[in-house]
Amino acid sequence: MRIYTIELVLLVVVTCGISCLAEVYTVGDKAGWSLSVDYSTWATGKTFKVGDSLVFNYGSSHTVAEVSSDDYDKCNVANTITSYTSSPTTIALNKTGTHYFVCGVMGHCSGGMKVSVPVTGDGGSGGTIPSPSGSDGSSSTKPTPTPSTGKVPASSATISPVVTVWWISLVSLVLMFVRA
Repeated sequence: MRIYTIELVLLVVVTCGISCLAEVYTVGDKAGWSLSVDYSTWATGKTFKVGDSLVFNYGSSHTVAEVSSDDYDKCNVANTITSYTSSPTTIALNKTGTHYFVCGVMGHCSGGMKVSVPVTGDGGSGGTIPSPSGSDGSSSTKPTPTPSTGKVPASSATISPVVTVWWISLVSLVLMFVRA
């Protein structure tokens, strides 16, 4: 019985560690996703990492769209990467690089409802994390082709802390049931 207690404690500690690896950012803090927030100021000083999430809270007169850098600069929502219409919207930051978000309602982006989020690989392997489909069912994702160079980036040669924790949890769980 003592062995099971130790394994259970280990499993709880490891599982709790997963939540410590990622941050959840509410865009605009208490004001949410609205015309009254300076999102450049909001994003300044924050370090966004692969595995973190953004939560957009907004009213029915707003939307969230992820767009390219060029479309962000021009406030163009004709070629969105992903768009959402149901609040709250939680978006996982699955890959490094700058992600660009705008409100898709005419005039709102040019009125300041846009935010660019630079994502570093510090939260994981520097690559990508698979994204589950939207929980609200309102997202529409267009696949983005990724060119292949045939080389494996140095960052993907390491194991992400999230993957390590997942494997440790799995092994602990298997050991608990094998000994039962």
